[in-house]
Amino acid sequence: MTDRQQAETTPDPVPDGGYAAQRLHLLREDPRTGADRRRALAELTDRWLSGLFSTAAAGLGGVALVAVGGYGRGELSPRSDLDLLLLHDGGTKGAAVPTLAEQIWYPVWDNGIALDHSVRDLSTARRVAAEDLKVQLGLLDARHLAGDPGLTTTLRSAVLADWRSAAARRLPELHELCRDRAERHGDLSFLLEPDLKEARGGLRDLSALDAVAASWIADAPRAGLGAAGTRLRDVRDTLHLVTGRATDRLNLQEQDQVAAELGVLDADILLRQVYEAARTIAYASDVTWREVDRVLRSRSGRLRRVNRLGFGGSGRGGGPLERSPLAEGVVEQDGEAVLATAARPATDPVLPLRAAAAAAQAGLTLSPSTVRRLAAETRPLPVPWPDEAREQLVTLLGAGESAVPVWEALEAEGLIARLLPDWDRVRCRPQRNAVHRWTVDRHLVETAVRAGALTRRVARPDLLLVAALLHDIGKGWPGDHSEAGEVITRDVASRLGFPKQDVETLALLVRHHLLLVETATRRDLDDPATVAAITSVVGSTGALELLHALTEADALATGPAAWSSWRSTLVGDLAARAATALDLAGPAPAATASEPSAEEERLAVEAARTEGPVLSLRAEAEQAHDPAVEPMGVTLTLALPERPAILPTVAGVLALHRLTVRSAVIRELDPVGAGRVLALTWQVSAEYGEVPEAARLRADIRRALDGGLDVSRRLAERDASAPRRRGSAAPPPRVTVAPGGSASATVLEVRAHDAPGLLHRIGRALEATGVRVRTARISTLGADAVDAFYVTGPDDLPLPPSRATEVARAVERALS
Repeated sequence: MTDRQQAETTPDPVPDGGYAAQRLHLLREDPRTGADRRRALAELTDRWLSGLFSTAAAGLGGVALVAVGGYGRGELSPRSDLDLLLLHDGGTKGAAVPTLAEQIWYPVWDNGIALDHSVRDLSTARRVAAEDLKVQLGLLDARHLAGDPGLTTTLRSAVLADWRSAAARRLPELHELCRDRAERHGDLSFLLEPDLKEARGGLRDLSALDAVAASWIADAPRAGLGAAGTRLRDVRDTLHLVTGRATDRLNLQEQDQVAAELGVLDADILLRQVYEAARTIAYASDVTWREVDRVLRSRSGRLRRVNRLGFGGSGRGGGPLERSPLAEGVVEQDGEAVLATAARPATDPVLPLRAAAAAAQAGLTLSPSTVRRLAAETRPLPVPWPDEAREQLVTLLGAGESAVPVWEALEAEGLIARLLPDWDRVRCRPQRNAVHRWTVDRHLVETAVRAGALTRRVARPDLLLVAALLHDIGKGWPGDHSEAGEVITRDVASRLGFPKQDVETLALLVRHHLLLVETATRRDLDDPATVAAITSVVGSTGALELLHALTEADALATGPAAWSSWRSTLVGDLAARAATALDLAGPAPAATASEPSAEEERLAVEAARTEGPVLSLRAEAEQAHDPAVEPMGVTLTLALPERPAILPTVAGVLALHRLTVRSAVIRELDPVGAGRVLALTWQVSAEYGEVPEAARLRADIRRALDGGLDVSRRLAERDASAPRRRGSAAPPPRVTVAPGGSASATVLEVRAHDAPGLLHRIGRALEATGVRVRTARISTLGADAVDAFYVTGPDDLPLPPSRATEVARAVERALS
């Protein structure tokens, strides 16, 4: 061994004063920062402690000084505790160990350094670790400092073996520990004064991920994880130096100075960097714990391995895992949404949104590998977006709480910023207002979640959900965020493919999203000018009901202090007065019935001649100017002589063929005086797979009408055999009588969560009440159905008010 090698391997004793002086120099004058300084401080401390040990343990064998916990990982912040274990073999010289310990511990205390210490033999160390999870976690990072290296090696090997053999029991304990800590300390990604170590997404979670990896059960997605940990440790180091205390809480009064010391422009940017790091860690934690749960369930034999649909894929336990279809190109496997074997992201730009919407509606998460593949292979959507992309975004937003983890998965791989380029300006942006619970971006998502519960109150749930997502988008720009948001919303809504009138409505909602609450709480509601100030802005009852729902969703998503019963009453009173004023000013113009198309008339003549169903299928022309975007569905036009139960029967047959109804128009025709014929024009798309041929649909409709196909029974059997998923908690259906909707019929408006067979159930409920459906307008907006049925009694006259209410309640009960 050379002299240099000898010098590198032999501890260099450092006197107490020498260590203190060198430590002070390193922290105040040395140019090294960040990880380099932490490593240098750990090495300096290693040499000092090794020197203390060598002096005190001269001639004493079977003893080792071991660094554990954070110090064991070589991560020493300026005010970090020293976690030390004095390990001995329990031999005849064990009586000297307490004296040795005092000769090491007292100099540490004399230097003002916090110390977490223990003295144990090998067997005791293992026993205590087996009983105390925190002790075992600390020993996983054991690192030899001085003395007998064989003792440290034996301890490390034994603790790792114990950890891996007991992983099935200890990992759930560790997960519960992480959840309890998150409940106590909150989510680091959203706190104005976060605890960098203990909060969810903090340094403790990073250590927990290392412990999971050491178990060999699962490993975290490592992309960005190292950089996130480095950023949090750098901020923590600077916080220690700025405050002179061993604190992990980044208080408001220290944020500016910490930012300046780190060379960051201001405290807001510092918080954004902290939040981004925390989100990376929190997302990695979520993914890792789901994988741990899957592996442990697999070992216990609780994973489903039936493969009813014949998809590929296999599980750890042997047989293939069940893969249930969710949407075109998307299946469920083992509690996650994954891509189907035949999915081709490179040629299907809508697939990320379709997969996200399907996962959220089913209450599932997106597989991390699926999101990575979508981010890597899917090309950008054309502008304006195709109709399907916009509808899938609305469906995702309307999924309620289930949408949040799916949104986070898309955001973790950069897909949200790709879909909505303006999102980066609000991402992780703090809100320095005690009323706000969330960062700007998460507040927008939470507002959409809250709006999802209010969709039954509005005729355009899609506009409500998109307005909720965009209402504070202007906070990423200087000036009044409502004014900036209006400009951004016009651009975003046009990109999403909304027609001009909808773009104007969305811009109005964003520009005036604070109008109702500010007016209600600051103005005299009895003053006619107060109501006029509202009506002059909104202009219509439709826009008013949207603004009212958006106001409530925004306040509920802000925090408990933003929406009280007092505010709710004031805003509701103002909205009611404004609605009355708008009604008095004149009802909205009634929708004029469109003329029957040439195809409808042709088929009506043929149906009257053959006295049977006649139909045609025509592929829809996609609005997006991109030949690679597949048409969203087909137009199915059906004509048949009027007879009972046509609507539920036809709707049931379409549901049996897994056709999703996006819109439909039902009208009565009397071709060439041959008798009344119903013409039904449906815009449909397949849930997955192909739309069946017209001949097959026609044959099944004929069988169902003739009684040879029991549609209700078949649908019930299919529903009973379908996998039971948690899904999203949709608001209950609402059926109302539209006042003044028609002079010749009673208009029933149905607002409900769209689901297979919904129209079939509505049709059966209407048939059961004995009314006739003369015409209907069916609309599916994302995950919500907004349908209008024009019904009459047996005398072909509108229903009396009491009878209309009775029918509405009967339909609502049937849907509930």
